[in-house]
Amino acid sequence: MKIALMDAGIGLLTTAAAVHRLRPDAALVLSSDPDGMPWGPRTPQELTARAFVVAETAAAHRPDALIVACNTASVHALPALRTRFEPRLPVIGTVPAIKPAAAGGGPIAVWATPATTGSPYQRGLIDEFARGVSVTEVPCPGLSSAVESGDEAATIRAVADAAARTPDDVRAVVLGCTHYELVADRIRAAVRRRPGLPPPALHGTAGAVAAQALRRIGALPAPQAPAEGPLTVLLSGRPATLPPAALTYEEGRLLQGLTLPARGARP
Repeated sequence: MKIALMDAGIGLLTTAAAVHRLRPDAALVLSSDPDGMPWGPRTPQELTARAFVVAETAAAHRPDALIVACNTASVHALPALRTRFEPRLPVIGTVPAIKPAAAGGGPIAVWATPATTGSPYQRGLIDEFARGVSVTEVPCPGLSSAVESGDEAATIRAVADAAARTPDDVRAVVLGCTHYELVADRIRAAVRRRPGLPPPALHGTAGAVAAQALRRIGALPAPQAPAEGPLTVLLSGRPATLPPAALTYEEGRLLQGLTLPARGARP
């Protein structure tokens, strides 16, 4: 089994690690675009063009499924990617976990990039799944870039800024960017808590997206399988290893320990 994941940067690490935990025997192909990031400020047309290149690079390795492990790319490019690759290659998008967060009642907050916050896509999810629930959209300028570079000081500042704009009575915080899940512990500690209320739950997407990818290809979780799935890393199409910033996170260190593809193995 081979699962490919794509993103502008290292936000795909959380979903890749989730796939590995469900199926340690699965080969992983991580395709990102350091030459073209960040994707958020690009026009939808530019972003879709970059996403196509990254997806085509991953698809050349003939995976069984392709995960778009990026909320921004899912917002703008997912329909086009599905038109291009399906049904031959199932394409799984990443949608902010507004539905499960709202199911627990409100109020909730949705942390997302400025490009995603207030977008028709995100507002549509709120209207569909959080009707009647108080929702605060919290843009997080600089947070994904700080996480991407492994800049701890910048991450702390960006998290504190977003936390200060998050109501202290929220019951749940939706992590609307895959990068944010890499610093979930920092976010959990920073979100203010009103005395007498339990700490807010954090809702990411990595586990659900990984499970959906397995369902799409008819595979069952097998967490006890031998950890023999190789790792292929593609940086703007170039074979590479995980970038140094990835190794500042637990998920990156987990994936670093995977074997490289054997020489002569089919791409």
